Amino acid sequence: MTVPPAGPVPPAGAVPLGPFGATGPFDLVRPEYGGDSLADLLPSALAVLGVPGAADPLGLVGPLSGVRRVAVLLVDGLGWYQVPTAARYAPVLADLAARTARPLTSGFPSTTPTSVVSLGTGAAPGAHGVLGFRVNVPGTDRVLTHINWSGPTADPRSPDPEPRRWQPLPTQLELARAAGVTVTVVSRPEYAGSGLTLAANSGGDYRGAAGVDALATEMLAALTAGPGPALVSGYHPDLDQRGHLTGVDSAGWRDAARDLDRLLDRLVAGLPADAALLVTADHGQLNVPPDRRFDLDLDPRLRAGVRVVAGEPRVRYLHTEPGAVDDVLAAWTEVLGPAAWVASRAEAVGAGWFGPVPEAHLSRIGDVVVCCRESYVVLASRTDAPLEAKLVGYHGSWTATEMTIPLLVVRG
Repeated sequence: MTVPPAGPVPPAGAVPLGPFGATGPFDLVRPEYGGDSLADLLPSALAVLGVPGAADPLGLVGPLSGVRRVAVLLVDGLGWYQVPTAARYAPVLADLAARTARPLTSGFPSTTPTSVVSLGTGAAPGAHGVLGFRVNVPGTDRVLTHINWSGPTADPRSPDPEPRRWQPLPTQLELARAAGVTVTVVSRPEYAGSGLTLAANSGGDYRGAAGVDALATEMLAALTAGPGPALVSGYHPDLDQRGHLTGVDSAGWRDAARDLDRLLDRLVAGLPADAALLVTADHGQLNVPPDRRFDLDLDPRLRAGVRVVAGEPRVRYLHTEPGAVDDVLAAWTEVLGPAAWVASRAEAVGAGWFGPVPEAHLSRIGDVVVCCRESYVVLASRTDAPLEAKLVGYHGSWTATEMTIPLLVVRG
């Protein structure tokens, strides 16, 4: 497969590059919690719908005056830096981006579980506690993979934490429902009742939709079912999945971009006059060449002193043996060099990447945090699923390509 280096540096197109002070796709971008982040989207949507006490950090109330129905579509993997590339195969997306695009940041890490819970709760990752793709369950050697998180169970032997204890915040959907808004979640049928769905989307009536046509049909049906007000949250995973498997701007990724355009076309055409569609993403994505891959399971220097490995290839959480933090910091800094930023938990939290982190959530972050720069990854070939080392596209770290996401706003 010869996909890299497509992805990180798209040609000039529908949206300008370099928001949030970044001059290039590998520049560091800090999360803009409290004003221009994914976590600020639903609070502003609730303010548009007149939910009492809802803030409007994105300033949507004025432009969307009179809107009583809001549909929010999260397109997995459609980062700000991927929009110009996708727009070449998606004329509806190209038009919307040219007319309405503004940048937001994801939270950190720039990964799906963290982002969908930040969207659903309106909170930074430190507060909601879903702090990565995989995290160590404190007090154990177990690693919880949030996308495989089982729902609540009466079996006390279940190894997975109970979702609403692990993620303690009310969701924005629950707040909207309490205020009289009809709330619906439309996503893949297999995600119904999962731990991640409950953590992010409690409060919404769930409708399963297996593809783009079903997703459009169900979102529009929910949006138009009653007199309003209504909030519909939809999720589309295909672009991200194709990027992981075959790379950004691969043939499969282009097909997924065309399917996304069909979805957008139907949603825009079907919007009621008193409705708005908000399109965003959970993160961007970049392609990683074969020669930019470290493997911690094949290098004794990287394994020494490490008790539990969590996170994912672009952001690793290392839980160390007692007294080994300094040695692990030194070894990883020496081996990875300019390929990564290696820091202690205290340094990462103090830098504000997660937002404020309560004591109860701190130990979910590794004693050592490793954030890959440019297009590097740190694999764990004996620990992670075998497919993970074979992927082409990755995300999770703090580069502009991964952290910057679009917001498209369409009125009916």
